[in-house]
Amino acid sequence: MAILDIKYYPDPILRHKCESVTHIDSDITTLLDDMLETMYHAQGIGLAAPQIGDKRRVIVMDVKRSDDEPPQPFQMINPEITEYGDDIKEYNEGCLSVPDFYEMIKRPIDVKAKYLDKEGNEKFLEAHGLLAICLQHEIDHLNGIVFFDHLSKLKRDMLIKKYNKANIKND
Repeated sequence: MAILDIKYYPDPILRHKCESVTHIDSDITTLLDDMLETMYHAQGIGLAAPQIGDKRRVIVMDVKRSDDEPPQPFQMINPEITEYGDDIKEYNEGCLSVPDFYEMIKRPIDVKAKYLDKEGNEKFLEAHGLLAICLQHEIDHLNGIVFFDHLSKLKRDMLIKKYNKANIKND
């Protein structure tokens, strides 16, 4: 497995709507394994293909809560939310492509989804809490949406200005 380079905002690929995977082969399974390794290395809980420069609809996630828990990875091809719950919660979201910036985002706390696994089997998932939040966040990436797009224009503009100022100092 390889650790891939993460793309940072405002890289244009983060605004790209990804293409469905039509054929699962060793290239896709290697990509999923490399993405999972990259996510763990970056100490994230989710990673979508555009975040590493790929335009295909694949994501990985693992929302385990502590180092005492065994890994609980998901590797998803063509994930799709099929149902949203009614309860909306705010969660302090961050993103590997927008490092060190967090904001309270409102999302449904329960979702149902379908996806293909690495073997091409159709799977269904009922996600609650952090897993549901992460799944929505990563699928947003596949649609060219960054977490702060869920904020009001004023809050979004303030966050982007702060982010850009911080990155100028880091260059």
